[in-house]
Amino acid sequence: MPVPSADFKQALKKLSEKEKEALILRLVRKDAEAYDTLAFELLDDVTLETLYERSTENLHDILFTANGRSLSKALNRALKKCSQEIARYYRVTKDRKGEVELHLYLLGQIFDNFTGQFDSIYKGFYVSTARLVQRSMSLILKHLHEDYHLEYQDQINTFLTDLNGRSKRRQLPFNLPMQFEID
Repeated sequence: MPVPSADFKQALKKLSEKEKEALILRLVRKDAEAYDTLAFELLDDVTLETLYERSTENLHDILFTANGRSLSKALNRALKKCSQEIARYYRVTKDRKGEVELHLYLLGQIFDNFTGQFDSIYKGFYVSTARLVQRSMSLILKHLHEDYHLEYQDQINTFLTDLNGRSKRRQLPFNLPMQFEID
């Protein structure tokens, strides 16, 4: 992201209200994320809950519309899109708990519906899922209060048990813990 210069800030201050409004409207027409951010900041009906619900619907749609010659590869691409959707949610709302909840929702969908693809000859989906579990654990430990660590521990441990029980565990390029350890 570019950092606004002092000259830019001065030029912005010199604009009239009407010119600022036109500039903002032009910006939000071109950038959906800027629109979502401003709508979240300015409108009462765009709340954290509505953005969370919309993101869960988007995650569900992305996962369940994944198709291609190899379902495992299609799911790996879908997982990347889902991660981008979660990152977008965080950039708009700055809500770390919601970000973690979306990660866990996505993992829940994967482990409820797509664990058969872990046994595919392609290891990409398995590795991406393991990375997502690891990312979720680090987000929980780094950004959430200790009470949430206990709340999410059982769910994360269930995911880790499933992943560690697979033969592909040896092919992971990183060390996946056996349990979600809490200090």
